[in-house]
Amino acid sequence: MPDVTPHESALRGADDRSADDSLARLDRLAGAAEDLLRRCRARGATQAEVSCSEEHGLSVDVRMGEVETVEATRDRGIAVTVYFGKRKGSASTADLRPESLEATVEQACAIARHTEDDPAAGLADPALMARAGADGRFEDFDGWHPWALDAARAGDIALACEQAGRDDRRIRNSDGASVGSSESLVVYANSHGFVGRERGTRHSIGCALIAGEGDGMQRDGWYTTAVAASDLEAAAAVGRRAAERTVARLQPRALPTATMPVLFAADVARSLIGHLLGAVSGGALYRRASFLLDSAGTRLFPEWFAIEERPFLPRGLRSAAFDAEGVATRESPLVRDGVLQRYVLGSYSARRLGLETTANAGGVHNLEVAPNAGDLDAMLRGMGRGFLVTDLMGQGVNAVTGDYSRGAAGFLVEGGEIVAPVDGVTIAGNLRAMFAAIEAVGSDVDPRSHIRTGPILVGAMTVAGGSA
Repeated sequence: MPDVTPHESALRGADDRSADDSLARLDRLAGAAEDLLRRCRARGATQAEVSCSEEHGLSVDVRMGEVETVEATRDRGIAVTVYFGKRKGSASTADLRPESLEATVEQACAIARHTEDDPAAGLADPALMARAGADGRFEDFDGWHPWALDAARAGDIALACEQAGRDDRRIRNSDGASVGSSESLVVYANSHGFVGRERGTRHSIGCALIAGEGDGMQRDGWYTTAVAASDLEAAAAVGRRAAERTVARLQPRALPTATMPVLFAADVARSLIGHLLGAVSGGALYRRASFLLDSAGTRLFPEWFAIEERPFLPRGLRSAAFDAEGVATRESPLVRDGVLQRYVLGSYSARRLGLETTANAGGVHNLEVAPNAGDLDAMLRGMGRGFLVTDLMGQGVNAVTGDYSRGAAGFLVEGGEIVAPVDGVTIAGNLRAMFAAIEAVGSDVDPRSHIRTGPILVGAMTVAGGSA
């Protein structure tokens, strides 16, 4: 079977916008949103907000050289929230018929009439709303790249990906390969007069393989994802890398329990930043369910450590001109000189805390962790003896205390070189101490997430295992 790369597909129309009707569909959604807001006002709502979305997608899964599933999706959602003073009610539907919209508004209003006052309820401050361009639209930061992909072509790409991995004779089985493509359109509007339109695409190729036999079997994989098909790794390269990662895990060694440096590979290092985000997010803070209560303005990391939020990155996975409440996004440090600069807040959590929204209703927009070291190989050479983590299992993180204990797999490092695969160990510590003990962040960033970081080296953690 020929190796069909996404780059070749792009040349055959993978980003063909000649028949693109997305702007017209966004206008229709915006019209529906404005109609719903009028209905809400007619029922006496003091404030209202509406979110309308459409998503089209295609996903094809193959296994052992055969197409297993083909799934095409077309979803629509409409959510209406009304406020009567400080009382709130919400309802949703997927039906655009006038009678259904009328019933949805009525249901939201009925719910609001039976709820208690919440002093923090209400829309974001109107002065914080993002401003559209002269044409009434917001920049999409080059995030719209439809892939003219049908099921047959997607299947060919997935089969080529899996075959490239199975060409390695040490691969004995396959969990399959997949190709996916989706387009999403979202309109958010509120009674401040804000109407925001967003559109985005996301494409992916992935493969998971099995090497070895019996109790010695190992599974691993690889995937690529991007907003434009032309930015994806080639299908064959994904399959070969999946095979390399799987074979590298064969015949793992046990480790005795010890304290040692732990180097998180880039694709698992972002989970550490995810734990930070969970701890500084408004919901955890006002519920007092975070180990980082009252930590804004305090040093949590080494002095060189920095994290920047960058919502305007071209082709960024979470680039946006406004957040889920219409508040204008902005470039802003989360951590600078090792000091936590702010929390991650929407307007509701901000009011609960007596603060102002950070334009993060709905989440953060492209975090970049600043590197201070070379690539993974360079970090390994400077590591001496330690543990390289390439896979994490379990959810052993206590958000209230910061205690951290997770199953892990990876590689023993000695003399700055990988010497053996390791499986069945537990790495443990406390997140506050782990953040302070970070010694290096690598320069080879994993681009497959809105949390953009290279490998992260923690100077000392407990690595618990059996006898070596």
